[in-house]
Amino acid sequence: MSVNLQKGQKVDLTKGNAGLSRVMVGLGWDEAKPAMSQSKGLFGGLFGGGGGQQNQDIDCDAMAFLLDSNGKIASKSDVVFFNNLKHPSGCVIHQGDNLTGAGDGDDEQILVDLARLPAQYDRVVVLVSIYKASEKGQHFGMIENAFIRLVDASNGKELCKYNLSENYSGMTAMVFGEIYRRNGEWKFNAIGQPLQIWGVAQLAERYGLPLSNWR
Repeated sequence: MSVNLQKGQKVDLTKGNAGLSRVMVGLGWDEAKPAMSQSKGLFGGLFGGGGGQQNQDIDCDAMAFLLDSNGKIASKSDVVFFNNLKHPSGCVIHQGDNLTGAGDGDDEQILVDLARLPAQYDRVVVLVSIYKASEKGQHFGMIENAFIRLVDASNGKELCKYNLSENYSGMTAMVFGEIYRRNGEWKFNAIGQPLQIWGVAQLAERYGLPLSNWR
C-alpha cells in the first residue's frame, strides 16, 4: 500500500519490501490555466501566480544529484539530467525529457538501482527546474498538481507519493525529495524546498560543484 507523505516526512523504503533493489522515481506537473495562474494561483487558489508569458509552454526538467558522505557533488558526471541521462555507474538513469508536462501520470522518470549504487554515494537528491525561467518570465506559481512518487521497478507497485502543495509563486526550481542510505536501509525524505535559482549548473553549485566544472 502506497504511503501519502507530507512535507518533511520520511519513509523507510526497504522496510516491509524485502528484496527491493530498483525504484522508479516518477515526477509530474501540469501547467495551470492562464486565468487560474493570474488570479488565484497554484493548487486551488493558495498562491498568487501572475505574470509570465502564458503563450509559451513551461518546460520543467527533472534531475538527480548523487551526493557523497559530505552532502556534496564530487563530479559533473554525478549530475543526471537531460544532457547527461545516465550516470557512469549505470545506477541512475533519466528516462528522457518531457518538454511540456502534458498528459496524465508521470511526466519524467528517473530509475535508481539501489542495490548497485556505489558506496561513496549516500543520497540521490531529486530536483526540478524550469528551463529558461528567467527569459520566459515563468515560475512554479504557474504549475499545479506537482508530485513525486517512488515505484518498485520490479513490479510497478507504488511505494510512496508526495503531492507538493505550498506557495511556490516566483520560484524557479524545486527540491522535490531525496533517497538516502541509513544503516544499510534506504529511505525517502519528502523535501519540497523551493528555490530561486536558474539552470542546472547553478543548482549543482548549491551542492558544492563549482561553476568552473561546466566550462
